[in-house]
Amino acid sequence: MCCAREAFFETFCNHSVVAQPIFSAYSACDCLTAVAWSEGAPWYDMTETDSTELLTGLFEQVARRLHSNGYAAHLFPAQWSALRYIHHAEPNRRTAIDLARHQGLASGAVARTVRTLVEKGLVTKMGTIGRGRAERLELTEKGHQLLKLDPLRSIRKAMEELSIYERTVLAKGLETAIDATRPANGRV
Repeated sequence: MCCAREAFFETFCNHSVVAQPIFSAYSACDCLTAVAWSEGAPWYDMTETDSTELLTGLFEQVARRLHSNGYAAHLFPAQWSALRYIHHAEPNRRTAIDLARHQGLASGAVARTVRTLVEKGLVTKMGTIGRGRAERLELTEKGHQLLKLDPLRSIRKAMEELSIYERTVLAKGLETAIDATRPANGRV
């Protein structure tokens, strides 16, 4: 890290770069923006290792907050995802097997998620679809009401503030992060 950048982090972010955590009273985004501007580069043109670490930290913060906010309603991320899928999917695609395909998960794990949502009174099974054993899933009124508390709503609202260009850049970054977490066999 260059001397100017160290001085910036020590003064603006109110901590020593080496001895203390990345985040301080100022957001990492504020730090990244000020560093980029101080070097004459736009905030979205970050290629330094330190900016990559800060972005990774921001990604982790969002993931933790979403998990924490979601669990306030006693649901895990996979359960929220299942509720969202059932709400938005075409009626003939509202099955556990289609949900498993959508999430890229094994059918056994998804079956447990669906069973838990049924037990909590958030989802109901509506009978089989077609010639197979696939049961159509529907949200109950309680499930619809809970979706109004979806932790992604605040993210969606924040994204509305971004320009199309900013959303495009963010989407590319998130797709890169998703690709980096895919197993070598490509299941997820």
